Amino acid sequence: MTNQLSVPFKRTYAIPLKDSVHSHIQSKHHNIHPEAFSWDITKWEDLRKAMTTSSVHINQVDSILVYHAQLAFILTKLPEDITLDIPYTPVFSPDSLPVSLSNLHFERCCVLFNLASLYSQLGLAEDRTNPDGVKRASAFYKNAAGTFSYLKASARTKLKSTLSADDGLPLDLSEAFLGAMESLMLAQAQECVWQWAVMGRNSNGTIAKLAAQASHLYDATRLAIRDAVPPISDALPPEWTVHIEVKYLHFSAAAQYRKSIDDTERNKFGHEVARLAFAQSTAKKAYDMARRGASKPVWEDVKSLLEIVDSNLDRAQRDNDLIYHQDVPPASSLPVIQPASMVESVVPPGLLEPKKILGSVNLIFGNLISWGAQTAIEIYNDRRNTAIKEYIKDRAQQLNDGYTRELQSQNLPAALDALDKPIGLPPSLLKKAEEVRSENGPERVEKSLEDIEILAQRAMGVLTETLDLLDQEASEDEQLRRSQPTQRLPSHQANEKLISKAERYRKILNEAAESDAVVRQRWDEWEKCIVQLTWDEARLEAAVPSSTIVWSSPSRPAIGATQNHARALRVLLEQLDDLARERNQLVSRAQRLADADDISARIQREAAGLESWAEVQPSMFEDTLDQELVKYDKFRHDIEEGATKQSELLENTRMDSFLQSRQEDPSVKEREFALQSLDLSYHKYKEIVRHLDDGMQFYNDLAAMLIKFKESCLEWVMGRRSELRCYFFFVACDDPAQFTAPVSPPAPEAGAPHSSPHSPRPSRQIALDLPPPDSDQWEAMEMPPPPSHRANKQRKK
Repeated sequence: MTNQLSVPFKRTYAIPLKDSVHSHIQSKHHNIHPEAFSWDITKWEDLRKAMTTSSVHINQVDSILVYHAQLAFILTKLPEDITLDIPYTPVFSPDSLPVSLSNLHFERCCVLFNLASLYSQLGLAEDRTNPDGVKRASAFYKNAAGTFSYLKASARTKLKSTLSADDGLPLDLSEAFLGAMESLMLAQAQECVWQWAVMGRNSNGTIAKLAAQASHLYDATRLAIRDAVPPISDALPPEWTVHIEVKYLHFSAAAQYRKSIDDTERNKFGHEVARLAFAQSTAKKAYDMARRGASKPVWEDVKSLLEIVDSNLDRAQRDNDLIYHQDVPPASSLPVIQPASMVESVVPPGLLEPKKILGSVNLIFGNLISWGAQTAIEIYNDRRNTAIKEYIKDRAQQLNDGYTRELQSQNLPAALDALDKPIGLPPSLLKKAEEVRSENGPERVEKSLEDIEILAQRAMGVLTETLDLLDQEASEDEQLRRSQPTQRLPSHQANEKLISKAERYRKILNEAAESDAVVRQRWDEWEKCIVQLTWDEARLEAAVPSSTIVWSSPSRPAIGATQNHARALRVLLEQLDDLARERNQLVSRAQRLADADDISARIQREAAGLESWAEVQPSMFEDTLDQELVKYDKFRHDIEEGATKQSELLENTRMDSFLQSRQEDPSVKEREFALQSLDLSYHKYKEIVRHLDDGMQFYNDLAAMLIKFKESCLEWVMGRRSELRCYFFFVACDDPAQFTAPVSPPAPEAGAPHSSPHSPRPSRQIALDLPPPDSDQWEAMEMPPPPSHRANKQRKK
């Protein structure tokens, strides 16, 4: 046994690297086959396997440093979350259930922790009976302290910034725990320096200063453990806290003992007695504490020191009483021994400059575009699509709808058609009727209504099945509670947020059903008129009455003024039609440009120009995204310019002179009404079809979300069952009679299924203007991971 401590490894298990990486590449890099990175995945697996061996050998340091360097580079290529659960057990509980986080920064932190552990174990394994062994041990402890420091300041900070509030860090990765371990390693390194000075027979004053610093560092460790928030003492073995406090007292006494010899050499015999008495009191405290739980070597060290101090105190008191007769000052008035710090945390160069560790070795995923660049491409596509939809497509539709509504309010162009063409049908109406006929308008609407009803029923069915799953788990939980007492959270609390999410989905479906009913009602109201548009030209013309007006009749000169006004109005309407056609062309051109728009090559070039080991963030490409989006500004500008012209033209269509000069001929009025009805039927048909298309897209998107929600709930239910089975197994192995079901945390915040934050959102803007299923208006929240992992995390907290 030894009189120092080493930190054990955090135990881990095999992880499905290949499956997770393949899934990530398939979902984020559509133009790359996952098999293109088979070498990279195999290399990653091999390095991790080599790193996770429990061998305590200096060569293992290189294995961990190489794996860490590759992992640091991998994190520049992949996001931290690739849906890969990474398990590590608490450091002092290797046989307990592991804590799992889907975060590559968690893997990096645990790798660094194990590197620090390896350094501490190498230091402990050194033969400290010779000066060279003491020096090597001190160097290893300083590297361990530096690794803990680097982990705390760098890797842990990045991990914490990527975790949600619900994903708490394991206690052994808390800032207080890592700080305490760093301080402990420094204390042991300082102890080695003290031991080396004793071996080298340095002056007693120097040795006293070295011992005082060792005591100070052990005291700092003791206080860090005592004052930690959250408390970390429970995460440490009980003998560790005893060991650290005994060491603090031991070196405090040793410093006073050595300083007493130095005082003797300086003829300060009264100070010698006072320091020896102080050393004796402190050593007795250390001895009493060591007997209650410290290791045998530590107890023997304290015992040996106490015996030496007792012997020297008796001699010093006798000499001073018989020979020197110097006053013995109280311990509080003795000059303080100034500590001499000879150690500091040394971060291994391989952590600060990982690229030097790898040299010319092939980098894992070296040919893969970085996640930051890939995310920047997704952000650009999202912004481009949003700009086209909101500022071009939707704006153009808004202007077209406003233009149509304004003309309909003035019975245009039907009023002109009734006057200009008293017999037959206007060409514009014939063209609209032909469009409805070619699309089999009524059949299309009926089919869409039936399809939407089926999709709505299927969506509700998936939601019902999901709730049945949760109900079944609740029944199982209730059956367990009737059979025996348990501290497990009841299902109605554990799944509260899942149920809440399900109810929000039900609300979405209910609101959508109301909107579907409105669309159905509009179809029922306009079906007869829309069906008329599908009639052949002869039948449709027969359904529209003719007027008897004859513009060229010399007996009706007043009609000439009306005819002039009508011609002026016809010119305005043609200009408005031209604006509408130009808008539609702008929308088509913008969409064609977007379809061919791919900035991947430019982003990749710019990413390649960055430092190869830099963590590429999407924000680095903001200027590039802004520059690329400029090409769509011209479409937005032209749309708004057309809006201004349309507003002016619509204002001119309000010609009171035309309205006043129109003849009150009943046949003209009747024909005008019939034409207006058919024209309005066409616009209602287009409106209904647009809403139905939006509804189909809405239900398809919602169905995909509900299926993933169901899968997540099933995973949560299976996790609850697995959690209970695991606990039964462990309890049965330990003591079957002492069974208490585990404490299960409530289900975490539920939300939409995994998807890119920059992927287009489903949208449905129908009669009641429902938001899309994943809109913030529905208070969408993230889906929970399996409760088995979260329960483990909660239990370890």
